[in-house]
Amino acid sequence: MSQRVTTPPAAPVGAAPAPVGLAGTPATAAAEPAQAADPASRAEALPGLPRTLAAQARTRSGGIRRRCAELATIESPSGDAKRLNNLAEELSAGYRAAGAEVSRVPGAAGDHLLLNWRGQDESLPHLLFVGHHDTVWPAGTLADWPVSEHDGVLSGPGVLDMKAGLALLEGAFALLADLGLRPYHSVRVVVTADEEVGSPDGRRVVERQLPGAAAVLGLEPPHEDGRLKTARRGVSRVKLTVTGHEAHAGNHPEDGTSAVDELVDQLVAVRDLAHQPGTELNTGRIRGGTRANVVAGQAEAELGLRFATPEAQRSTLDSLAHLTALRPGALVRTEVLSSRPAWPERAGDNALLHHVRSLAAALGQQVDGGPAGGAGDTNLAGARGLPTLDGLGAVGAGPHARDERIELDQLAPRLALLTGLLAMPMPRLGSR
Repeated sequence: MSQRVTTPPAAPVGAAPAPVGLAGTPATAAAEPAQAADPASRAEALPGLPRTLAAQARTRSGGIRRRCAELATIESPSGDAKRLNNLAEELSAGYRAAGAEVSRVPGAAGDHLLLNWRGQDESLPHLLFVGHHDTVWPAGTLADWPVSEHDGVLSGPGVLDMKAGLALLEGAFALLADLGLRPYHSVRVVVTADEEVGSPDGRRVVERQLPGAAAVLGLEPPHEDGRLKTARRGVSRVKLTVTGHEAHAGNHPEDGTSAVDELVDQLVAVRDLAHQPGTELNTGRIRGGTRANVVAGQAEAELGLRFATPEAQRSTLDSLAHLTALRPGALVRTEVLSSRPAWPERAGDNALLHHVRSLAAALGQQVDGGPAGGAGDTNLAGARGLPTLDGLGAVGAGPHARDERIELDQLAPRLALLTGLLAMPMPRLGSR
């Protein structure tokens, strides 16, 4: 069943109780218990707030659309530090205008962003949002695929993954401030510059913000039907390098050791490893040798591995680390290029998803969730047992494809939901 949101007709904003008064009463333990569980019950006490958020989000969706397009026209391919830093500067200005304390964390492939907003009650644990500003699209893509709007969608390189998610969160903080409200909890946001290549450097920035978080929320796009992401597979990129010994292939083949032959045999063994439950293998790239009349002295392959469970990931990576040569004179080396731990689906009810469902219902929306195949920075939180949910970015389709797009009529519902998550108390969720 599709989970895309149909919102009710706009309610007159003036008919709702003025929300500014809500910010005038600090959220203390006596006035509002920290575990004040369900946003629906909170909404009953503040009946005008959900209606106001929904109405205001509809009036602001055009601005969010323009901001999405603006960010998408700033190309930011992974590894291009100059372009990534240009976008980081633009994002910093936007988030600072929305009330953030902005820090830039230098990285070799581009600066990461660390954003902070003070909450109504600083004694409460913080909320952590994670996102990224790099994309898979090389510089120059806009020349033959410009950002464009047609048939109710906005398309362009990186618009879904994930310029729109960044624009939506910026808009949520701006909407909250315009209503005279601060976030209920203090909020931290990490925007990494290298997520699309596995966050080899950005990982450290995310991990430093995890301790003490009430919940971790990801700004990646949801499933195409709008469902949020409640689990992610682990992903590792591994390079196998084989060193042999070159020789003339016609005159003295016995003097050589073929690195290509050794690599082929190693890949057969690796393929058998991938047959264990919960493991998938893709051999993405192979190269080796120099000429047909030379016994190959070098060969390498890059592998992409996905894991359903932490156990499968540990077992497979350990086996790869202990590969040994099958023929005399060959040397096999394994290098893990990047790795994100598996974030397994929780058995039973997901308390965080229930919280978001209840808030969505108060806003006139229907939201559900399910596990996802790809990995992201939220894996770092979910694998540690922190309450984690991803897919709070824009609804759309075609990430990493030439038909990448967002659905414009879904911007307002998502903006209202994000703003509500900032405004409402988070229940005590425990750990996984």
